[in-house]
Amino acid sequence: MTTKSKAVFLDRDGVLNREMGDYVCRFEDFHVLEHNFEALKELQDRGYLLIVATNQGGLDKKWYTEAQLAEMHEHLKNTCARHGITFTDIYYCPHHPNFTGECDCRKPKPGMLLRGIAQYNIDPAASYFIGDRERDVEAGEAAGVTGILINSDQPISEVLHLIR
Repeated sequence: MTTKSKAVFLDRDGVLNREMGDYVCRFEDFHVLEHNFEALKELQDRGYLLIVATNQGGLDKKWYTEAQLAEMHEHLKNTCARHGITFTDIYYCPHHPNFTGECDCRKPKPGMLLRGIAQYNIDPAASYFIGDRERDVEAGEAAGVTGILINSDQPISEVLHLIR
């Protein structure tokens, strides 16, 4: 029997990069929250996979392109890598309910988390989802993961004590 992994799923906007109030549409507006490097490294050192799960309905609205989103995610990965942090994966939902209708991946639905759980053999009961919106906590709980609600741009270090 293979041992299951544990993970910390992370929302993107307001958790890993500065919250802009709406979609981050331009690379120039994508600012990684440097105060989280130490906490992310600690979680990784504790054996947690770090997986991003983010709604990106701005794609459906044509406010930015897949290439622009990829540039932001590459910047996030490279910036964090310089601090010894590796993201196992970055999942995003490109849908917006006003354009595509309902989907299984847009939070508060748990689709992105369930995909990560299956793909990386993750034990949901030993995993967490840190987000700055109630929908993040709802998605986590629907996937069997403990949700942790923070304020936008709040340091993750302030909730490390909640993660065993």
